[in-house]
Amino acid sequence: MESKSWFKDLTPYFVYVLFISTIGPLLFGFHLSELNAPQSIITCEKKSISSALAPSLPQCIPMDSTQFGLVSSIFTLGGLLGALGAGPVSARYGRYKSMLFSTVPFIIGPVFEALATDIPILTIGRFISGLGAGASVVIAPIFISEIAPPKEKGFFGAFTQIMINMGIFIAQLLGLFLSKGSLWRIILAVGGAIGLAQALGLFIGGQESPKWLADHGSQRQAKRVLRNLRGHEANIDEEVKGWGLESSQDMDNEEDSLLSNEDRVHPGGIEQSDPTSDASAGKKIKEAVEALGALAVLKNTDSRPAVIAVVVIMIGQQLCGINSIVMYGVSLLSDLLSANAALLNVLVAILNIVVTTSCAPLTDKLGRKVCLLVSIFGMGVSSLLLGIGIMRHIPILSAITVLTFVASFGLGLGPVPFILSSELVGPDAVGATQSWALAANWIATFVVAQFFPIVNEKLGGGKVYFIFAAFAAILAAFVFWAVPETKGKADADEVWGRKTSRSVD
Repeated sequence: MESKSWFKDLTPYFVYVLFISTIGPLLFGFHLSELNAPQSIITCEKKSISSALAPSLPQCIPMDSTQFGLVSSIFTLGGLLGALGAGPVSARYGRYKSMLFSTVPFIIGPVFEALATDIPILTIGRFISGLGAGASVVIAPIFISEIAPPKEKGFFGAFTQIMINMGIFIAQLLGLFLSKGSLWRIILAVGGAIGLAQALGLFIGGQESPKWLADHGSQRQAKRVLRNLRGHEANIDEEVKGWGLESSQDMDNEEDSLLSNEDRVHPGGIEQSDPTSDASAGKKIKEAVEALGALAVLKNTDSRPAVIAVVVIMIGQQLCGINSIVMYGVSLLSDLLSANAALLNVLVAILNIVVTTSCAPLTDKLGRKVCLLVSIFGMGVSSLLLGIGIMRHIPILSAITVLTFVASFGLGLGPVPFILSSELVGPDAVGATQSWALAANWIATFVVAQFFPIVNEKLGGGKVYFIFAAFAAILAAFVFWAVPETKGKADADEVWGRKTSRSVD
């Protein structure tokens, strides 16, 4: 009964804001897999008879596997730069403005991609799209963690990965029908249309995170936004306490005190205020505003273990091999499954959405760490079996293990790392930690995107999946020994077993 009450109490506005904010991760997934299905058509490997969309645009762009790997992986370099800049920008200017700004490359990049006549133009478009994707997957998880109901942060935190999977599905579905002639350009153009839709959605009904507003001195506005998100009948006192105030009434009183102090100025220009109340209020706001920078979180002994933990998990997420299926699954399995390879990738995308969505509540019930370990174990075993299936040309084994491989990823290794980035550190370090985490993730994604086709071709026969299985074993050991459980913990101090050093003057 209790599990249904929070769902019933969700406001339409909260659902709207959640959806609009996660279109960025959707576009990350879309651009990640947009070249998968039409690869052979884009690279002129296969010729397809179809009317050209525009006489001035070539039907395909000749490139070998190394050149195509560059075009695919350059997206991740753009993502790396976007991720590195997004944390500090969102901490300083707010989550809302940062998300709105990230839609610009989402709109511009696909224009270059869809109208590309050669490799450099296509590469530039992919790079620009990557800038938006890198920023969005840093900002969106932070924003969601700050607007989600406190007891369901794990569930709603999984929506980042759910929408990434949705983007992958849309790209794969379009590829199933448009991978012929010049129609592949429509696939790339759709990304720009979705980016424009997000920009309009944010402009019309977007709102700043109430926690960010409270941390930056706009307590009254923060309360108003939180009321809109939770509904006017909801009790928001518990969340307000998380902002460092005793209750929502205290929030009003504190801001009224600050406003009255600003107004009580002597005609000669000397402020007539209560120094004690000013000092305590000012100190509270100052502590919240001063976010740690990228280097500061590494030097800080409290945040360093968290940064290391999240970075290793983010690298492991990619080195376990998920993007070998997302980006190259059709070409990888085309010899084994013939025309069914593209259809299998659509089914994989659907399965990923279903598993990630249905398993999202498990992160709050079983815990983040348990979901991670089960997920990594499933991916490791699936990698071994997939390698055997490809080596020995067993289509049914290969098809089944691709599905279990992706399902295992959706259980934990997909959504949980995005949740941990905002739970293992305090609010002063979350932006920089998220940037480090996503930067590491993007670098690992680049390595897989660039070198998977080359390594797979050199080793042959699916042997590369034995390497992924080895990485899974290493990652499982690290998570078991070095990553604490965050489920049910109030803050980072409790997660790491630290005693808070703050004192009340």
